[in-house]
Amino acid sequence: MEFITYEVEGQVGIITINRPKALNALNSTVLEELDATLDAVDQNEIRCLILTGAGDKSFVAGADIAEMSTLTKAEGEAFGKKGNDVFRKLETFPLPVIAAINGFALGGGCEISMSCDIRICSETAVFGQPEVGLGITPGFGGTQRLARLVGAGMAKQLIYTARNIKAEEALRIGLVNAIYPLDELMPQAKKMAAGIAKNAPIAVRNCKKAINDGLEVDMDKAIVIEEKLFGDCFETEDQKYGMEFFLDKSKDKVKEPFKNC
Repeated sequence: MEFITYEVEGQVGIITINRPKALNALNSTVLEELDATLDAVDQNEIRCLILTGAGDKSFVAGADIAEMSTLTKAEGEAFGKKGNDVFRKLETFPLPVIAAINGFALGGGCEISMSCDIRICSETAVFGQPEVGLGITPGFGGTQRLARLVGAGMAKQLIYTARNIKAEEALRIGLVNAIYPLDELMPQAKKMAAGIAKNAPIAVRNCKKAINDGLEVDMDKAIVIEEKLFGDCFETEDQKYGMEFFLDKSKDKVKEPFKNC
């Protein structure tokens, strides 16, 4: 990999977009390598992913404008599809994904963070969808995910004005879950990921699928999705062990880690 690094710490996988000289901007190679990295994650061993950017200035500063500047209509649509396909894979990836946003998250950077399940950021983080100032629309899901996360009115304001916002405003409007000093961001992301990883993996994955799939349909259909995924947890070793441990009144047992069962 030229621009993506992947590390494993226990049951947590850490994906770093590593193109700091370009502020981790997304070009075709980055997208292709990210796609390949997701395909290579061992889902039998890893229970949570963290996505971040290299350096202390930028998470992802956006899509690579130099690459986009000469695209034709057809090429522009194809580039949008390439980004959307990878971001959708990230969004629907069976494992939870935490975005640790360590600086600029503009354009494609904001869009890739919104494809993650949970967003936490540094005090130095800056968010925005500046595309209309460049003569284009957001192309990697920004018009869709931002409206779903912060409401249509706020999304339209941010996209139409191309205005950047700082971490505090991102927290206020619900774009991020928490803000930390830069040097505490990755430790906090790893702590959160470890907390997720200790829980029953099938249950966590089913929760992600239930939330994601349920948001796409009306409530009557959504609760059926939940019922099926709830039922799917039963007869697993994790469900049997988790409930047996809860019901055991003896105080001398230590809870064992859940297995991928």
